[in-house]
Amino acid sequence: MSTSIDKQQLDAPAPMSVFERYLTVWVLLCIVAGILLGQSLPELFQAVGRMEFAQVNLPVGLLIWVMIIPMLLKVDFGALHQVRQHWRGIGITLFINWAVKPFSMALLGWIFVRHVFAPWLPAAQIDSYIAGLILLAAAPCTAMVFVWSRLTRGDALFTLSQVALNDAIMVFAFAPIVALLLGMSSIVVPWDTLITSVILYIVIPVALAQAWRRRLLRRGQAAFDAALARIGPWSIAALLATLVLLFAFQGEAIIRQPLVIAMLAVPILIQVFFNSGLAYWLNRRAGEAHSVACPSALIGASNFFELAVAAAISLFGFNSGAALATVVGVLIEVPVMLLVVRWVNASQGWYEQGAARAGRS
Repeated sequence: MSTSIDKQQLDAPAPMSVFERYLTVWVLLCIVAGILLGQSLPELFQAVGRMEFAQVNLPVGLLIWVMIIPMLLKVDFGALHQVRQHWRGIGITLFINWAVKPFSMALLGWIFVRHVFAPWLPAAQIDSYIAGLILLAAAPCTAMVFVWSRLTRGDALFTLSQVALNDAIMVFAFAPIVALLLGMSSIVVPWDTLITSVILYIVIPVALAQAWRRRLLRRGQAAFDAALARIGPWSIAALLATLVLLFAFQGEAIIRQPLVIAMLAVPILIQVFFNSGLAYWLNRRAGEAHSVACPSALIGASNFFELAVAAAISLFGFNSGAALATVVGVLIEVPVMLLVVRWVNASQGWYEQGAARAGRS
């Protein structure tokens, strides 16, 4: 797909779909459905949990592929040559995504999970909760960034090139960063499972999605758009089914300690507002255009939660605190990011005054 076509599509401030707008509602419904089903049909979900090969749960692995591949179809790696056009915004976003966000989340997890909230959390799961937060922060957002960019009238070429670059880096950087931060948090790193997760949930889906993308685009833009419209519901259904499975396994823990979700949300919320604010301010100081700073702030704050959920299940299992922590990220993603969208849109005048001064200096 040419970048000119992508630019036309992304420059138009298209509305969010019903699913995107009410993602938090769907997640809450999945929590209820999963808990009820897990309590009423425990044998069924235990059987699903046993369907593993090489520490990978086969039903969840299939659901994750169905969830992720349609999103990766939207990524145009051909846009990487556009990186040089917005090198300052690209550099700031990369700094936030790979040098600030994972490390700040590890710090916030240490502060809140290991210390502030520790008396009210199950001691056996504290390491696992921190691991889930790290997994969530180590995967920059892919698909939903296009939605946030449209809502802020973000520069389409910047958004495309930044997402493509982040996905390319993620293939090589996700495992080392996760392993480093887990080690720093005194959590045993299952390297074989981590590498398997990267191959299964990043390398193979990216390769399949790009091969499928090229094949569809050979049939024309209309065929590509029609295919995206057809397979979009697959991704939604797979996400919801995965969440139901997770909460079927997590139900007992949530019933015993319902405030766990609220406590895990605290470091995630702080991380979102801190990283988006830092990215936005750094772009202003660098004199970047507002249309670049907005998607930069949003890419810097949001997460590829589908990948985080998949990796948490593979590394630590359905019943783990890591899996629950990543799902909390799904729960709060949309309302929090919509707040960031409203903030960057409302502050455009303030931003452009400071960016203009920075450009003259």
